Amino acid sequence: MTVTKNTIVTLNYTVTTSDGQMIDEGKEPLVYAHGGYENIFAPVEKAMEGKSLGDSFKVAVSAAEAFGEYDEELLVIEALENLPEELAVGMQIEGYMPENEDDVLIYTVTEIKGDNAVLDGNHPLAGINMVFEGTVTEIYPATQEEIDAMLHHSHSDDCGCGDH
Repeated sequence: MTVTKNTIVTLNYTVTTSDGQMIDEGKEPLVYAHGGYENIFAPVEKAMEGKSLGDSFKVAVSAAEAFGEYDEELLVIEALENLPEELAVGMQIEGYMPENEDDVLIYTVTEIKGDNAVLDGNHPLAGINMVFEGTVTEIYPATQEEIDAMLHHSHSDDCGCGDH
């Protein structure tokens, strides 16, 4: 069997930065529905098309094709009095941009200076070009229920990589 639309694919994989720093060791296999369901980065899915059991692959994924380019406008300074009391660098808190209160963002506290905190609304991997490498370990025809379950799961997560 080969990887085609409406197959469930299992991969052993690793993800590194373009200069070789480890991002994800792939301790657990990645399972996704193949066929344009946005369960995995588009360049990886394209590289997987037609692969067979045991085939290996290596594909570059640009920041724009992964978690997006780094957006300086998502970096905000907020008064500590407007934030939770138990604030610490590295914490993640929910918030929104003033111009769109319906669009909830997860901000990471990157710095606390005096009476203000620096909050970063970018995904932690935004702006990073990656290399996705792995081996196909299983392929089988997907049922509609499996596809529906994976679509529901991936759309409830923002990352789009299918790694949840």
